[in-house]
Amino acid sequence: MTGPCLFVRPRRSRRGAALTLVFVSVLATGAAAGTWKESGHPAGERQAPGRAAAEADRGHRPTHTGPHTNASGAADDVVSRSGDRWSTAFSAREYEDFQRELDGEYVGVGLWLRPAADGRALVSRVRPGSPAAAAGLRPGDELRAVDGLPSRGSPVTEVVARLRGDAGPAAAGPGPGVGSSVALELRRGARQWTETLRRARLRDQNVTTDHPDGPDGPTRIRVGAFSSGTGEEIRRAVRTASPHGGVLLDLRGNTGGLVREAVTAASAFLDGGLVATYDVRGSQRALYAKGGGDTEIPLVVLVDGGTMSAGELLAGALQDRGRAVLVGTPTFGKGSVQLPSELPDGSVAELTVGHYRTPSGRTVDDRGVTPDLVAEDDAQARARTVLSGLGGGA
Repeated sequence: MTGPCLFVRPRRSRRGAALTLVFVSVLATGAAAGTWKESGHPAGERQAPGRAAAEADRGHRPTHTGPHTNASGAADDVVSRSGDRWSTAFSAREYEDFQRELDGEYVGVGLWLRPAADGRALVSRVRPGSPAAAAGLRPGDELRAVDGLPSRGSPVTEVVARLRGDAGPAAAGPGPGVGSSVALELRRGARQWTETLRRARLRDQNVTTDHPDGPDGPTRIRVGAFSSGTGEEIRRAVRTASPHGGVLLDLRGNTGGLVREAVTAASAFLDGGLVATYDVRGSQRALYAKGGGDTEIPLVVLVDGGTMSAGELLAGALQDRGRAVLVGTPTFGKGSVQLPSELPDGSVAELTVGHYRTPSGRTVDDRGVTPDLVAEDDAQARARTVLSGLGGGA
């Protein structure tokens, strides 16, 4: 797939498409994926048609119970019997790839996608230095088909899986790797063309910061997913932001990721306190921010239907704690927790074991987080107006 469309990358169960999200709660409307620690502390997260991951270490690595193989048949059977829409089956190789993705690496072409209201798949971002960037693709381009399969009307996560080589007949075995080709049918205005790209190993650039109105104006922090180190990158960006300009935290299209990273990000704006609660097999637990965050800088958070899992956890926490105003459209709604188990043949099955809630007790699963100000096409302009009203701005 493409970049951040990677942090929750759709996984197949061979008997039905299953998507994994790294959540504390996982690819992008991205897309992404994640996992939790066996101890019950979220390490990653999972979300639906999308991907991403809570609290402590990155996560539970399943106990090895047998030789690894390239097949994930045993995990497929477990997933099929579970009836769990968020469950995922991995071969040993796929799970290793998944762990690399949590560290911010993936094989793809460097595209982020978002769905349009009419069912089209549109490019939302292009990773600098990626095959997509070298081919001249731009945000706003329509991705009409991947390897001849139309994208219109398909969930973005499925389109992402095709880009990455994780869907279709080839998905029965290890997915295509570095150097494999994928044909994209594209449209930009009246121009239609086909571009053949070769997949490459890329490293996610999940946090980008800029100052659209100059160094004394608002600091815009865009977060595509929560891979290892993302939380500290956000904390550094906040520490260097103009205290008068405020922060515009853009979580649109965020595919989720590691829960611990979302909690670290929350700590940038909170002086301790509750970030989320969650249950694992009936046992209740809580996630807390560290002290010392900037509680004064004006903050507005942008969200949309592509904001998933760990992204929803962060947005919901800042909203409930009265720390930020949320602007945009309702988020995706992935608030379930998955844990991985390695099976005797080396395959890994991840099944839902619990759910998380925001500090006020709101359930996110199937509901999402509703912004304080609903705005669609003009969301960023509205957000900057709100930020100015909070005391931020040039």
